[in-house]
Amino acid sequence: MSSTILVVDDEARFREILALALQRAGHRVVAAEDGRAALALLESERIDVVMTDLRMPQMDGRSLLATLKQRWPDIPVVVVTAYASLKDAVSLIKEGAFDYVSKPFEMEELQRVIHNALALHRALDENTRLKGELGARYGLERLIGSSPAHRRLVEAVRDVAQNRANVLLTGESGTGKEVVARAIHYAGPRRNRAFIAVNCAAIPETLLESELFGHVKGAFTGAAMARDGHFTRADGGTLFLDEIGDMPLAMQAKILRVLEDRVVTPVGGQRETAVDVRIVAASNRDLPAMMAANQFREDLFYRLNVVQIALPPLRERRDDIAQLAAHFARLLGPEMGRPGAGFSSEALARLHEYNWPGNVRELRNCVERALIASRGPRIDVGDLPPYVLPAVVPRAAAPVELPEAGFDLERTLDELERRYILGALERSNGVQVRAAELLGIKERSLWHRIKKLGIRITRGASEPE
Repeated sequence: MSSTILVVDDEARFREILALALQRAGHRVVAAEDGRAALALLESERIDVVMTDLRMPQMDGRSLLATLKQRWPDIPVVVVTAYASLKDAVSLIKEGAFDYVSKPFEMEELQRVIHNALALHRALDENTRLKGELGARYGLERLIGSSPAHRRLVEAVRDVAQNRANVLLTGESGTGKEVVARAIHYAGPRRNRAFIAVNCAAIPETLLESELFGHVKGAFTGAAMARDGHFTRADGGTLFLDEIGDMPLAMQAKILRVLEDRVVTPVGGQRETAVDVRIVAASNRDLPAMMAANQFREDLFYRLNVVQIALPPLRERRDDIAQLAAHFARLLGPEMGRPGAGFSSEALARLHEYNWPGNVRELRNCVERALIASRGPRIDVGDLPPYVLPAVVPRAAAPVELPEAGFDLERTLDELERRYILGALERSNGVQVRAAELLGIKERSLWHRIKKLGIRITRGASEPE
């Protein structure tokens, strides 16, 4: 597909010459005589590169460049003018122009500039596409459910995503705190910057400071080169501090300083670096109780707890279980060779009844195991892990009426045993091996019982002594 280049120049003859040269190079060309006409074309055409003169009536090249950077920032702008100077070139590049070409120019030079501008535009288009996919993958669409509890959660995420306030996510393990943190990031104005997730409980205390703040070369044994920390990498974006309740007290004090001063100092360094980072923290622990026990800093808690979002456990949003199970089946099915797998109504009923102590994480694991176990197009009750199924309680035996005066249990059991043994011997025509098989006992055990009960055996008959 050929690219479209917008040529903006008040000289008609120059527009024609430039358009002809660009068309011969395989490009589609549209032309405008000044900045205003160019803006009208940009509203109706998909433009890949703008080539504009600097000095024009009505709206000059500088004014057009400023408007383009505001409304169409991904379209590269090449300024072409006869009034060239190094000072002008530097000024225009600072104002957002991609490049600067002086009249008269060689076609080879122009083609090089256009080639590079188109390469940049393709890269920016791809970047925009990928960011759109990330937003769809991690944004509000990733929050699956329709129950009242879920709707309240989505509304809270939508509200907080639009500002830069720190957020504290609370809730049981497995409720999806990182999924919510990503949704906050990708639904807000920081979506085009980095989202960095850090599990504070998974990093050894000796390495946590370096991971968060970075280090200079030689700061400690093994620090062969300087390295940025997560705060610096998340500059302009969001830093998700998971399991914040497991962070050592000494590190809590350093995190507090960053939140207050918005600067970080790498391990072993002296130079402070300003950072603009939104913090989303999460914990499944009781932070107020930890504060009371002097295990979590009160001042850090209030810095983090500007907005608190409590994630409900799955057992409190049972109406979402079927949707979540179908979502995980669609997500995991193709990579497991089971695209299009669904659930029978009986299997969904079992999932709905189960209490899910591991919450959404446990449900995902359950669906994955069921996909492995199932063979047909649908996941049935028998494909679910055993722990999801209700426990089988033995049915109580029929009630027995005991005589008021009691009875001889041993004699009663002996009589019952005698009757079964006699019946087995009669059916086997007195063959003890066969009789033992019928009774489900070994022949030696049958012989001892026969002797104990005084049963006399003859071929074809048996009778008590």
